[in-house]
Amino acid sequence: MTLHGVLPVRKPKGFTSHDIVGKIRRLAKQKRVGHTGTLDPEVEGVLPICLGQATRLAEYIQDMPKKYRGSVTLGTATDTEDQTGQVIEKVAIHNLPTESEIVYAMKSMVGEIEQVPPMYSAVKVNGKRLYELARKGEVIERKARRVQIYDFEFLGMDRGEKPTIHFTVTCSKGTYVRTLCVDLGKKLDLPSHMSYLIRIQSGSYSLEDCVTLEQIETVANTGDWQSILHSMGEAVSTFSKMIVSEAQEFAVLNGKALQVEDPPETKDGLIRIFSDTGRFLALYREKEKGLLIPEKVFRDVE
Repeated sequence: MTLHGVLPVRKPKGFTSHDIVGKIRRLAKQKRVGHTGTLDPEVEGVLPICLGQATRLAEYIQDMPKKYRGSVTLGTATDTEDQTGQVIEKVAIHNLPTESEIVYAMKSMVGEIEQVPPMYSAVKVNGKRLYELARKGEVIERKARRVQIYDFEFLGMDRGEKPTIHFTVTCSKGTYVRTLCVDLGKKLDLPSHMSYLIRIQSGSYSLEDCVTLEQIETVANTGDWQSILHSMGEAVSTFSKMIVSEAQEFAVLNGKALQVEDPPETKDGLIRIFSDTGRFLALYREKEKGLLIPEKVFRDVE
């Protein structure tokens, strides 16, 4: 049986996102499985996995904001910008920044900012991934990328031997939180690195929605996948919704444009189309007022 839907997985440390995809592919006996945004091996948290026709929605889920909770340790910098790397700079801190100084620095980083991808990243330059070059000791020039920081909140600070700031951040896809931590340190005139990170939300899914690998293995033995699989329509719930008549449903499933008098308001132009029985049929885009054209049609999903 082919499964269609999204599985929000709580990825543990020590696994790549690709590892999780491979594991679910084997357990669910499905060929079409994909994730919606890479998490580094030492980062845990929400990783939505798409199965079957839901893989066609992965690009939209991946574009949705993500929220993390993490820690940045001051006084020490590493080559990977996180706790897994080699120390490249260490200083004694005589005067710790105050809470107000930290909050001010964080607020200054909210909005559209530019980030230079770290050398230890999967970004390709001239056909080679940066981490492959970094492992050879090479450092090359990287182009800055624009990302959006929606919120960067101070949660508290440990003022011990290794002063550590705790935070949450909501950001766009493509944001390197490691680099954000290093840049925060620079604003405080201190070397720093990210010492902990967990993704607590990805698009519509939070940690509370997630299942563990152990739970997935149990379901694989019972075959009750529907008990943990989230519907495709729910996966893109930030898009507007429209219910169509039986006659319109036939047109939608055949990829026809729809002319409607009162289309739902939409910020991004995309509208989820449902039948009057609740079946998710398609994603349509409003081309002009009242004229909706198909973007993705899901005729093979009951």
